[in-house]
Amino acid sequence: MFQRSISRRTMLRGAGVALALPLLESMCPSLANAKAAEQTKSPQRFVAINIPLGFHPTDFFPKESGRDYALSPYLEVAKDLRDEFTVFSGLSHPDVDGGHSAEKSFLTAAPHPGAPSFTNTISLDQFLAKRIGDQTRFASLTLGSHSLSWSANGVVIPTETSPTKLFSALFLKGSEKDLAQQQAQLQDGQSIMDAVLADARAMQPRISTTDRAKLDQYFTAVRETEQRLAKSQAWLNKPKPQIEEKPPAVIPWMDFTGNFRSFLDVVRLAIQTDSTRVVAFGGDAGSPVSPLKGISQAYHTLSHHGLDTTLIEELRIIDRETIKIWADFLTALRSTPDGDSNLLRNTQVLFGSNLGNANSHSTTNLPIIHAGGRFKHGQHLAFDAKQNSPLAKLFVSILQGCGQEVDRFASGSGTIAGLEQA
Repeated sequence: MFQRSISRRTMLRGAGVALALPLLESMCPSLANAKAAEQTKSPQRFVAINIPLGFHPTDFFPKESGRDYALSPYLEVAKDLRDEFTVFSGLSHPDVDGGHSAEKSFLTAAPHPGAPSFTNTISLDQFLAKRIGDQTRFASLTLGSHSLSWSANGVVIPTETSPTKLFSALFLKGSEKDLAQQQAQLQDGQSIMDAVLADARAMQPRISTTDRAKLDQYFTAVRETEQRLAKSQAWLNKPKPQIEEKPPAVIPWMDFTGNFRSFLDVVRLAIQTDSTRVVAFGGDAGSPVSPLKGISQAYHTLSHHGLDTTLIEELRIIDRETIKIWADFLTALRSTPDGDSNLLRNTQVLFGSNLGNANSHSTTNLPIIHAGGRFKHGQHLAFDAKQNSPLAKLFVSILQGCGQEVDRFASGSGTIAGLEQA
C-alpha cells in the first residue's frame, strides 16, 4: 500500500506547545529504503583453504599481470569464474621458513615455525571467529588433515578429519541419551574450569612477575574455554537446520581429493544455513597414493619430483583435480542465492599454500588466490618475486571485507595494494 512521506516541517501541537519531530524514516523514504536493503544483506563469511604441498609453479602462475592476463594451464578450468577471483604472485610471510613447518604459520604469519623455541600466534580464522563467532552455532570450523587454526595463546585447535562426522555435527539430531550425555559433559567441563581457575588464582600471591604474566595468559585461555562451554550449552537444545541433502559417503583416507570435495560440499551447506561464518581447511601433505587415474606414486613423492618429467606429469593430475574441486566449490557458491546476492558474493575464499615450491621446500612466492566477497576481482596482482610483499596485508583486506575495523594483522600493516572493495 502506498504511503505518503511525512514532511520534515510537521510539528506535534497540543496544549499550546509545539514540538518538532525527530528525523523519521517516513520523512525520508530513501532512508527507509536503505535500511530495508541493509536488512536483506547477508553477513560476510570467510573460508581458508591450504594445500600444504602447493602447486607446480610453472602451471599455476599466469605469465602476464593485470586484468587482461591469460589464464595459466591450471586456471583454465576456472575460466568461467575469472571475474570472481584475483590471482597473486610475489607474496609470502616474512621470516616464515622451515619448509613443511610453514603450514603452522599459513594463517598466523608467526616467524620461524621450524625453530625449537617456536611459539605460534592467533590465526586469521580465529581472530575473525572471536569477533563474529558468537552469532552462529559454531564460531568456526577447523577441518582437514592438518589444523590451520591457532588460539590467541598459540594453542592449536583440533581438526575434524571426517566430512561424514562434520555433516552429523551440523545437521543430525542426536538421541535423547546423546543429548543428556552432552549436557553432562558440558556441566563437568564447566565444573573443572571453575576448580582450575580457583586453584590458579590462589597461586598468584606466591609467584614471580614473569609467572604472573604467564598466568594471565592462562586465565585468558580458561575464560575463552568457559565462553565456548556456555555457548555450547545455549545451543544444545536449539534445533539444527533441516536440509534435504544426504550425508556424504565415507571415503577412504588415501582419496584425499575425494575427501576435499566432500568437505567443501558440507562447508557450502554450513555457511548456507548460517551454522558458521568462519572455516579453515588444511589439506593432505602425507604419502598416500591417490586413486586418480594415472597416479602410481605417493603424493609427497610427486611433489618432491627432482624435475623428473614423469613425476611432474603425475603431480599435474593431482594439482588439476584439486583446482577443479576449488572451482566447483566457487561455482556452487555462486549458484546459491543469499540475501541480496549469492553465497560467493558473501563469502571470501582464500586458496593457496604455505610452500611456493614443494620440490625445493621454498616458502616464498606462494600460490595464492582470493575469491568472492565484495571485491573487484578478475586480475593477476604480481608483486616482486624476490622482495615479496607480506601475505598478511591480504589478511587485513580480508578482515576489512568482513566488516572489521583493523589496519594491521601479524606482519601485515595496511591492506594489499591493488585489491579494492566493490
